[in-house]
Amino acid sequence: MIPNAYRSLHCNAIRPEHIGQSVTLCGWVNSARDHGGVIFIDLRDREGLTQVVFRPEENAALAEQSHELRDEDVIQVIGKVAARLTGTENSKLGTGEVEIVATELKVMNKSDVLPFHLDREMSNEDLRMKYRYLDLRRERMNRNIRTRHKITTAARNYLDATGFIEVETPILSNPTPEGARDFLVPARLSPGKFFALPQAPQQYKQLLMVAGLERYFQIARCFRDEDLRADRQPEFTQIDIEASFIEQNDIIQLVEGLLASMFKAGQGVDIPTSFERITYQHAMDVYGSDKPDTRYGLQIVDMADVFANSGFKIFRTILEGGGVVRAINAKGFAGITTGQMIRLNELAIQAGMKVKQLAFIKVERNAEGILEYKSPLWKFFGEDEQKALIAKLGVEENDIVFFYAGTWDEACNILGKVRLEIASMQKLTEGSTALNFLWVVDFPLLAYSPEDQSWVAVHHPFTRPKAEDVPLLDAGEYGKVRAEAYDVVLNGYELGGGSIRIHESDLQAKMFSVLGVTPEEQQLKFSHILEAFKFGAPPHGGLALGLDRIAMLVSGEESIREVIAFPKNNKACDLMTESPTLVDFKSLRELYVQSTWKEKKKEETEAPQGTEAK
Repeated sequence: MIPNAYRSLHCNAIRPEHIGQSVTLCGWVNSARDHGGVIFIDLRDREGLTQVVFRPEENAALAEQSHELRDEDVIQVIGKVAARLTGTENSKLGTGEVEIVATELKVMNKSDVLPFHLDREMSNEDLRMKYRYLDLRRERMNRNIRTRHKITTAARNYLDATGFIEVETPILSNPTPEGARDFLVPARLSPGKFFALPQAPQQYKQLLMVAGLERYFQIARCFRDEDLRADRQPEFTQIDIEASFIEQNDIIQLVEGLLASMFKAGQGVDIPTSFERITYQHAMDVYGSDKPDTRYGLQIVDMADVFANSGFKIFRTILEGGGVVRAINAKGFAGITTGQMIRLNELAIQAGMKVKQLAFIKVERNAEGILEYKSPLWKFFGEDEQKALIAKLGVEENDIVFFYAGTWDEACNILGKVRLEIASMQKLTEGSTALNFLWVVDFPLLAYSPEDQSWVAVHHPFTRPKAEDVPLLDAGEYGKVRAEAYDVVLNGYELGGGSIRIHESDLQAKMFSVLGVTPEEQQLKFSHILEAFKFGAPPHGGLALGLDRIAMLVSGEESIREVIAFPKNNKACDLMTESPTLVDFKSLRELYVQSTWKEKKKEETEAPQGTEAK
């Protein structure tokens, strides 16, 4: 810290070598204690705490003034550094061997009683959000914000050292096809037209590659109007990276080094920079997720070979129809409670299970000590099937096996969610410090949307198909085409994703056509990038990392709201500034915007009972 007229040192800088020196400190009263007329103050600033003592025998007037101090008052103290009395040292503080004997005190601002205690954790998040500026004073939040700064600085330094140039791209732009709803901004100078806030700088960074900058990055603000969860916000920050003349392996090695530098800066840990790589198909088959948590087993096992010729008609019929039979062995979980079983079934139904209960086999000993396989299914399995099932799943006493039979998509989705919930119930990651990084590669390029009755891009429409799969694209076998796409995952969280991009105008136009974008729409929405690709666009690719999510994991938090200075709550509202807010008619008129909100609410209110307002 650079000394100035307010202070000579910060509150965590005082050490025994300063004994006898006069110092000036500023900060907040963290606590005040009266020990028989001697007042002790813990003075706090951003860096830490220092104990200040006011002794009436040395300065009665000053001691009397210190009696008026309350928590969170802002003060300036001048005094001499002294050693604490033997036996009163505090080994938990860096300043715990010394104290300041005050000679002057200036109260710079008094504080009202705070709406909550800063030294206690709270479950009322809305109260924290309303008084976020107070919440940020807490040590935990201070640490989180500083950790975010450290990893952001590390990222900038790493990318600068590897030849990347930081470039800002526009916030006001056209809507982009990134998979979520855009935030729209009325354009006053172009009546009836709108800007969109960027979901990502995707097209701009590709145009920077056409511009010949070759290596670009940006700490980019992005906006998506979508439902929220613990690791999602309507406005968020990503480390956006794009490079020319680069292949997938180059991007992977670059990002592994980048993440290693960020975790080193934030946690002080060294990460081996050769992450495991698994295909999308393997991730879904074994974990039921394209962002698998591999800190524990609970793997999904394909049981087709066991039940291909089963006498159990339901399993055999599903397999003959092209479906799958999959199972998870929850080791040592036969003591599952009724409540836990209900919860698993609820999750499975939400995930698309068509029956009311997961099929299961529970293995326990009865009162006579005989091992029993408790299940409505067990009696339908032949002896050979039973033996094969036990061997393949490694079934032992106190295990419980869950089954799902249906389509591949259903099995992945349902058992993937069941797997996560069982791990949570069994506390399989509690206390774990493992950092299981991995890459998921070979994603499908396209997926069919039954709702839209069309093909949609799994990542985005600028993702390049694998060269060997282009003939499948030409043949219309869209579901078999793989992408040059890759996601980096940590402990079940997607840290970031990217791809090698399309850089040829004709291939990009073909991709748009597959997605149902007509030639007229292509010219209207994408003419700038299609035209740019005709002027010598280089091969290029990139990736975007979620900075908020990385900061959350580095800080050991479970929500990105804990690492964002001023986040929105779970309803996308800022309770502190009471936004979003209504706008007056005059402001709307200047923007050529007419609000229909009141009319819509009136229609809903006046709709006849038993009918639905349109």
